[in-house]
Amino acid sequence: MAERPVTFEVIQKSPKNLARAGVIHTPHGDIETPAFVVVGTKASVKSLMPEDLVQYVGNQITLANTYHLFLQPGHDVIKAAGGLHEFAKWDMPTMTDSGGFQVFSLGAAFGKGVTKFAKGEVEDTVETHGLNVYSRKTAEDHGKLCIVDEEGVTFTSHLDGSMHRFTAERSIEIQHAIGADIIVAFDECTSPSADYAYQKEAMDRTHRWAKRSILAHKQNYDALKKQGLYGVVQGGRFPDLRQESARTLAAMDFDGFGIGGSFSKEDLGDSLRVVNEELPEDKPRHLLGIGEPEDIVQGVLQGCDTFDCVAPTRIGRTGTIYVMTGNMLTTPCGTLTYPETKKLNLRNAQYINDHSPLDPLSEGYIAGKYTKAYVAHLFRAGEILGPHLASIHNLNFIVNFTKNLRQQLIEK
Repeated sequence: MAERPVTFEVIQKSPKNLARAGVIHTPHGDIETPAFVVVGTKASVKSLMPEDLVQYVGNQITLANTYHLFLQPGHDVIKAAGGLHEFAKWDMPTMTDSGGFQVFSLGAAFGKGVTKFAKGEVEDTVETHGLNVYSRKTAEDHGKLCIVDEEGVTFTSHLDGSMHRFTAERSIEIQHAIGADIIVAFDECTSPSADYAYQKEAMDRTHRWAKRSILAHKQNYDALKKQGLYGVVQGGRFPDLRQESARTLAAMDFDGFGIGGSFSKEDLGDSLRVVNEELPEDKPRHLLGIGEPEDIVQGVLQGCDTFDCVAPTRIGRTGTIYVMTGNMLTTPCGTLTYPETKKLNLRNAQYINDHSPLDPLSEGYIAGKYTKAYVAHLFRAGEILGPHLASIHNLNFIVNFTKNLRQQLIEK
């Protein structure tokens, strides 16, 4: 087989831990890692033009969501437009996830506050975890349906309640049509509250789906030349399952790996270490759906290369921004130094007459040009420019935060 479309090169490794700096090579350009992946769920980074990503955010790669694009506008529409790059005018490497997390979170867990991090017991979590056979009566009784069986997942759309089905093969077929540089094998993302037995059951099923995803990808020779396929490590909050999942997937023919599922915030670092000690060094590792500043630091120390998270734009749309406090923090063993960060809610009264820059310590264009008072006014007045500026600032903040970590690894 010819050279893979997605390859990874390690540039520098830390002698103290798993941290490394590298480059992911893709058909649409290189990604210098560690790197933050900006999320454009529906082929749109909310409130931003594609030009903003290049001019003001400075990200190297953008991620879209398979589940959402399947429902709207449909993968066939994107394929007819020439693929995701042409459809969204994203002139950079792109990535799509498998849709597994959204099938779960917008199906059975919809409205229950389920996230990537465990927060004690999730209230009103679905009680039955076993395999089910789809029935119309169940669908009629359960308005937000997500039923997992050995072959795939049957779910209802959060948009109109229509019924759909994802299998490993179907997810890969949809991602082939969307056309991102990096695609992801279909996986089952479990609830943080799921017990050990079910986490293992779901993990084993994810491994079987991983093999089917590889086969489906290899059967499309055109896609095989253009798109790299990542497998997804699961196992919930249980280190032994995480290790087993990483070891199993490492033996499969993937171009890279995603680390998915649920974590305990306190145990994130140890969970990632167990996984990345098993994954091959010559392939990239992506931490799925987690990307707050402190989480990125933990991920980098434990060998993760890329991160994605909707938080920067989600909190930006409601008036909250990241800023630096002026304090510098150092990781154990002195591997990395990074700025302490905090969040400011510009809707608070204290910012009405605060004419200081959004973040005077940040080098971002938006951070230095606009004042807290002005952006606070935009939110209070309901002006759409407010979410636009706050989102650009937050994305630029996180992108540069991660770039700074890379630069330190290169220089040491």
